[in-house]
Amino acid sequence: MAPAVDIETPVDAIQSLKARAKQVDLSIFPDGLKTTGQHPPLYDQVYPYNAFPKRIEGPTEWKAEDYANNPERWVHQFSEEEIAEISKTADEFIKLGLPLTGISKENFPLPGLAASLASVRRELLNGKGFILYKGFPVHEWGNHKSAVAYMGLGAYLGYPVSQNGRGHILGHVQDLGEDSTQIDKVRIYRTNARQFFHADDCDIVGLLCIAKAEFGGESDVASIHNVWNILQEERPDVAELLTKPIWYFDRKGEVSKGEDPYIRAAVFYLETPDPANPDREQRVYCKWDPYFVRSLTRFSDKGIIPPLSPEQEEAIQLLEATCERVKLHMILDIGDIQFVANTHTLHARTAYRDFGPDSGKPRRHLMRLWLSLPQDEGGWRLPFWDSDEKKRGGIQVDDTPPVARLEGD
Repeated sequence: MAPAVDIETPVDAIQSLKARAKQVDLSIFPDGLKTTGQHPPLYDQVYPYNAFPKRIEGPTEWKAEDYANNPERWVHQFSEEEIAEISKTADEFIKLGLPLTGISKENFPLPGLAASLASVRRELLNGKGFILYKGFPVHEWGNHKSAVAYMGLGAYLGYPVSQNGRGHILGHVQDLGEDSTQIDKVRIYRTNARQFFHADDCDIVGLLCIAKAEFGGESDVASIHNVWNILQEERPDVAELLTKPIWYFDRKGEVSKGEDPYIRAAVFYLETPDPANPDREQRVYCKWDPYFVRSLTRFSDKGIIPPLSPEQEEAIQLLEATCERVKLHMILDIGDIQFVANTHTLHARTAYRDFGPDSGKPRRHLMRLWLSLPQDEGGWRLPFWDSDEKKRGGIQVDDTPPVARLEGD
């Protein structure tokens, strides 16, 4: 079935965007690649609800009980040999004096781990969508070497993209004292508040635990394909509503010149067809964050965009509640690395409290990576103009240069 044409995107407009993505100043972007940033979907490639599957089966559709008591299926303890290889390569990278913003598989060789990481990447993109590594010696290495090693490892899973308007390609999940109730201005990862189930603007998100909170800050992951099946069975009306491009997502001021401060989009999409194999499955893809949907009253109150309808409010609550029903809970210890796919899982975090200032203990600190993969390297075929760009998605404001600091700012 063909997409439901909403607004057809002119071919010359798409070509102009692609040409601009290739015009990269190497003095600003040392790896020669620029994050493409946030964009509305190609509305003429957004499929109507009746094109979606009634039920999804396969490895991307899983239940918490499949993994809760079987850690060997999703937890990998780094071996001494693996840590030794990563450590040696990190030391060599540091000696070369190369910028962290230019790290890549080519300048961070891991011949012993490369095949394993390629397998993990396939499992993240086409399988259950998550893995937990254990045993990264962050205390022994310190923040600088840990960041180098972590980013080098991540380069085998995808291309690092900017995570905010400041150009952070190495992000830091820390409580920086910002007001979590100011959701039209504040990104929740910079607070200690609960993060509801969401996906990030990239293909894979990584979190390296440097320091834990005194209480909370625990992680949950849900299979969106399991969630879809439940919605189709119990509330198909809500499933249908979530496939319509009637949802507005806030950009919270992180916009380039001439761009709108919000994006109109759907929550569930179908992959676009594979030109080389028209019979290939078009998978269900989810792009969601309730904080970015609920923060737009400054526009809806003025009649610029429509307010959330009662049906949309119910859908938001039901989507969260369904994720809660099927979630896999996990706790990240110091030295753990969690990688999660943003295509077919949603993830959440419980609220937390840091140790007090007199405890002598550091505040909770996770180093974050947003990694992207173009469709010709295994990434999903998405209805966005940048689907075949290496650094698709992310957040890019004009020519803000990428930075990789060792603490949040």
